[in-house]
Amino acid sequence: MREAPLDSVLRGDCVEAMLGLPEASVDLVFADPPYNLQLEGGLTRPDQSEVDAVDDDWDKFASFADYDRFTRDWLAAAHRAMKPEATIFVIGSYHNIFRVGAILQDLGFWILNDIVWRKANPMPNFRGRRFTNAHETLIWASKSAGAKRYTFNYEALKAGNEDRQMRSDWFFPLCTGAERLKDETGRKTHPTQKPEALLARIVMAASKPGDVVLDPFFGSGTTGAVAKKLGRRFIGCERDPDYIAAALRRIASVKPAPETAFATPVAKRQEKRVAFASLIEAGMIAPGAELFDEKRRWRAVVRADGAVALGDIVGSIHKIGALAQGLPACNGWTFWRAMRDGAETSIDDLRAEYRARAGEADEG
Repeated sequence: MREAPLDSVLRGDCVEAMLGLPEASVDLVFADPPYNLQLEGGLTRPDQSEVDAVDDDWDKFASFADYDRFTRDWLAAAHRAMKPEATIFVIGSYHNIFRVGAILQDLGFWILNDIVWRKANPMPNFRGRRFTNAHETLIWASKSAGAKRYTFNYEALKAGNEDRQMRSDWFFPLCTGAERLKDETGRKTHPTQKPEALLARIVMAASKPGDVVLDPFFGSGTTGAVAKKLGRRFIGCERDPDYIAAALRRIASVKPAPETAFATPVAKRQEKRVAFASLIEAGMIAPGAELFDEKRRWRAVVRADGAVALGDIVGSIHKIGALAQGLPACNGWTFWRAMRDGAETSIDDLRAEYRARAGEADEG
């Protein structure tokens, strides 16, 4: 089986390039396809200065039918290249994203989220005939409805978001300043260069270090630059030699971050299961010790068999925590606390310590 051409840009038609990749060889796809803006004539500001809008040939299609055929072809090729648990992000505007979404579903992809990129500095609506177009939409999809083990680094995202779940509305500025690639005349190298912050969130959310990220519309190389910085591999497809040259220069200048800066923590659901009785057996909490909640409203007694007692009621740390509060369920690990060496501690912290000890023993 041929190997995927990692950390390279394949020049030419993206469909042909992706069909040349080994099947099921990529972990994540980010696609920023032509938006089919259908611009008629140039755009001007109120002072009659010209707006540097997207009027390149690659964004022009003869009809919606032509655009749909193009979309179906590249999505099918991407689907073939994706591993069974890979996911894809496609970004677009109101011109194309709804057509893309329907075709994704037609091809068997399973939509996981739609995400709104709200722009901090959108271009004004100069003619005053519509709302200011201040966002773009991303569709995040798995390869199929049955793909359940796709990568989603929930805990890492939550930790970086003030311990709150990451929402589906993202606030980033457009790509400006030193990050924006320009030619020797000062003109933008690529009209739709995406900000690295946007790609970094996608890559950190849906891939692991060492994963392969495919970008069928590589453009100015933002995906490659972010992948290199965050310890991922990339494959790009691009037909414009000027874009390829600019992208490769850009990526060559990127210094990867230290591994400790992007290492993905183990998701809690993937951690080794630990029974409460194991903490007792390890001497980390003694039979007869008291458990209490954070506000010390309820107290339960630890039994030698790993159950806990609340008065005459005996059960697991979860069952007793739920009964104490009058709730149908409770995570006893985070609800109950205990005293250890004169200090209050969460039994979840004791569980983490037990896991660390067990890991060291396995390695030894």
